[in-house]
Amino acid sequence: MASVTPVVVYPPAEDDGRRVRIGDHFVGIAYGVMDIAAFVQEAGLQDWDEMDVVRSALIEWRGGGPETWEH
Repeated sequence: MASVTPVVVYPPAEDDGRRVRIGDHFVGIAYGVMDIAAFVQEAGLQDWDEMDVVRSALIEWRGGGPETWEH
């Protein structure tokens, strides 16, 4: 994952999961910040943790920030 590849976290769905897209690919449903960290790690940023996810300008949060997990 290049540093310019955007990560988009979509608003919570009815099951409170949030779809996650990295670049042009949907990578899964996150139910917490730890899930997003795992997706980003799988995409190539192995040293990222939950705090990196919360603080990074690389991640675009739609429908609420990293604290929003309920529909």
